[in-house]
Amino acid sequence: MNYGTLYGVGVGPGAPDLITLRALNVLKQAQVLALPRSSDYGESMAWKILKPTLGEIPGQERIFLTFPMNKDPERLRPAWDAAFTAIGERLERGLSVAFATEGDPSLFSTFIYLRREAPLRWPGIRIEVVPGVSSIMAVPSVTGIPLADGQERIAILPASYGVEDLSQVLEMFDTVVLMKMGTEIPKVVDALERQGLVDRAVYVSKATMAEERIVRDIRTIQTERGDCFAMIIVSRKERSGLLAGLVPATPRVATREIEA
Repeated sequence: MNYGTLYGVGVGPGAPDLITLRALNVLKQAQVLALPRSSDYGESMAWKILKPTLGEIPGQERIFLTFPMNKDPERLRPAWDAAFTAIGERLERGLSVAFATEGDPSLFSTFIYLRREAPLRWPGIRIEVVPGVSSIMAVPSVTGIPLADGQERIAILPASYGVEDLSQVLEMFDTVVLMKMGTEIPKVVDALERQGLVDRAVYVSKATMAEERIVRDIRTIQTERGDCFAMIIVSRKERSGLLAGLVPATPRVATREIEA
């Protein structure tokens, strides 16, 4: 069977003018535009980002795919089955489908699951991924805090899946990015207080969007619940400046005792 092409398209962190030219071209040419939306928030963030720039494309079908903001496989599986059915019906008719996702389609994206299973359901299907500007890249642009310089090391963690090992990660990396904060803000603040790093952390929600929020004293939000577009970035700045000759090239290596 000749299937249509499946595209995973990153539409950027939020500002419509941060959508790449390549992404816009693919989205305009696709016969079907697939847009994930949250059952909790009721809107598609990808479409909210796209709409001002893309608008209505004559002849293009737009389908919204609803996913629960939940980690329970029993709740997620029916949503995925419905999404695969809707997308599969179009691909099997030879139609090209562009699955739009905020940020980049290869980083904590809904598209990752689709890309993994698509070749199993539709053998021989052509899949193309169009990278997008990630929110991880957007946050330094709005906070003025570089992610890494010279020999600095970065860790990226999905906070919504727990922060039990955060203290160990903070010892091993110079910059730590905690995405999808959810209900974990109090635990993160506590961990940073213990490490003496709370003053080196910044909270950012919906970077580059109209609703952007930046909090530089994260103690003030300790009782809040973050959204899935919120993140905290922690930067030690102990080894920053290597390329300018400001610090020696002596990496800070954390060691751990391992019980036999």
